[in-house]
Amino acid sequence: MQMDVLVPEIEENIPLPANAAEALPTLTAEQEIEMRARTIKLISDLTGTPLTPDEDDMKVAKEIATSHLKDPKTRIDYSKYPNEAMAYLAGMVAQSNCAIVEDLADLKQYVVNKLVYEVEHADNSKVRIQALAKLGEIDGVDAFKKRSEVTHQIKPIEEVEKELLDVLENVEYAVIESKNAD
Repeated sequence: MQMDVLVPEIEENIPLPANAAEALPTLTAEQEIEMRARTIKLISDLTGTPLTPDEDDMKVAKEIATSHLKDPKTRIDYSKYPNEAMAYLAGMVAQSNCAIVEDLADLKQYVVNKLVYEVEHADNSKVRIQALAKLGEIDGVDAFKKRSEVTHQIKPIEEVEKELLDVLENVEYAVIESKNAD
């Protein structure tokens, strides 16, 4: 039995990257950590080798996170760190990037509730006044917002001309003679 050999069509004049690193898109530090963690997890699952970070791995992950927070523009070579440290670091990043509330309205309601609680339960008047002031500044409450109201009237040009002529006719003119010093 003879098998047919399949040869894909190869387009000409398409530049190929020099290496695998050049073929990858530019990633943010967070994206690179997430990508590495998914790969580490997949390899761990395929080989049946559990990822169990020890105290040293946790310490290394915390050091990486701290150095990145101090200078976010610095590119870190994550390949030199053990898989367990990278997995722990990815967990730290994922935990810090999650949304605590799904809707900002929920967060606003939480803030309002906490401020009302402080107003009602504060031990001294200074804290109560500060909480009330913050409550008054919340959008929708606007207790301290200065408001000005402007009413726009749209009139036909004929009506505007008539009003202007009426005003001009009612202006009183007085001729004041100046005394010239001769």
